Amino acid sequence: MVNMPRVKLGIVAVSRDCFPMDLSRSRRGAVVREAASRGVALYEAKTIVENETDAVNALKELRDNGVNALVLYLGNFGPEGPETYLVQEFNGPALVVAAAEESADISGRGDAFCGLLNCSYNLALRGVSAVIPESPVGLPAETAEEIQKFIPVARALIGVKKLKIFGFGPRPYDFLACNAPIKPFYDLGVSVMENSELDLYATYKAHDGDPRIEAVANDMARELGSADAFAGFLPRLAQFELTLLDFMEKNLGYCEYGVFANKCWPAFQTEFRFVPCYVNARLASRGIPVACETDLYGALSEFIITLVTEKPATLLDVNNTVPPSYLKGVNLGPYKASDLFMGFHCGNTPICYLKKPEMRHQQIMWRALEPDREPDITRGTLEGDLMAGAITLFRLQANAEGVLKSYIAQGDVLEIPTRSFGAIGVIAVPEMARFYRHVLIEKRFPHHAGIAFAHAGGALFETVKALGVGDIGFNQPKGMLYPKENPYA
Repeated sequence: MVNMPRVKLGIVAVSRDCFPMDLSRSRRGAVVREAASRGVALYEAKTIVENETDAVNALKELRDNGVNALVLYLGNFGPEGPETYLVQEFNGPALVVAAAEESADISGRGDAFCGLLNCSYNLALRGVSAVIPESPVGLPAETAEEIQKFIPVARALIGVKKLKIFGFGPRPYDFLACNAPIKPFYDLGVSVMENSELDLYATYKAHDGDPRIEAVANDMARELGSADAFAGFLPRLAQFELTLLDFMEKNLGYCEYGVFANKCWPAFQTEFRFVPCYVNARLASRGIPVACETDLYGALSEFIITLVTEKPATLLDVNNTVPPSYLKGVNLGPYKASDLFMGFHCGNTPICYLKKPEMRHQQIMWRALEPDREPDITRGTLEGDLMAGAITLFRLQANAEGVLKSYIAQGDVLEIPTRSFGAIGVIAVPEMARFYRHVLIEKRFPHHAGIAFAHAGGALFETVKALGVGDIGFNQPKGMLYPKENPYA
């Protein structure tokens, strides 16, 4: 997991000149100590901002100490102009929090509850975005908890601004739903480098005979637990893995992180002589998602998941309903049958999330391309049932009009055998049927869902909100109607 930034937090306290500065200083120190008790390191800026000159000095102090994520702390009311100037010029993820009152003694009152209102107003005047949490005013322990929650959000915001997405091949005609209006990527600060399949093939052929292939193929055999079963085949995949990694290193340019969105059919198998799913899974395990079917927004969604959770992500189709026979005698717990669906893809899910993972062949392609012989060019999938546990469905997508929107839904992979092929699992999401109709269909999302193998809805929500996304769908509970849901249905 090397393809992500490290967050270094710095806290700057502010103080309005009609309040004692010591109040902000002592409250800041208490927050820093509480954060340290949670394992959260904070650079404690010595400069307390009372005026704009202080803001300039604080900004220099933060930069000199390598801080890349700011905590603006209103220890008292705070000076709205200088404090918001600091957030503006910091030009990175910023959390704004304020001190709750601790004492009945009027001499120790800070009125930050009031000051935060003016701070938020002034941020809007400057056109500056900052993360203001659900509970922004708190005692030191409560503020430390909000700072801890901010870390994955900050990591995602930093990573997205320094990301390059490498696309290979045009979007398949049959999957135009994975459309990718380019302008919104640039609005987010994401760079996109689109290439042809011929570019990829030429780069792959340039790696013929690469002396590193044997070591990578051996590592694959070790991971799969069988060297003999894939003798002569794994070197093809190893060569492809090296091709992608070398291409990324050579072409990152001013960006620091990279992901891929590659066309993987229908010509890929006949020319490359394998399917790339297992390689995609291996790179995802290292924090470098490779989205299928040139799904640029799928790659971005997987990367945001990876940054937020610090775990590999995958991309699954919201694929099919669950046959009633699968559910006979099964205790669904809090879920009902209409909450279930099967998430599937050919075999791109990291091996750590699969029960009894095996390298196999892509069944649909095999039937079309080499039905009368042992699979060869259609091999390369990584298959197995998904491990049971918590998941979050997430996607950030620009619609056909170029407007960003997103959805988030937490749920679980259930311990129900799928009796199918590919990387697949029975997934339960509360009120999935309504979510499917009134978010996925109503808002025209494609079939690919980014999958976080954790409940990460809170951090993902704050991240896309901070990215300026106004339309964030979620699986609304029973009794909470969607805007176009028929109340009489």
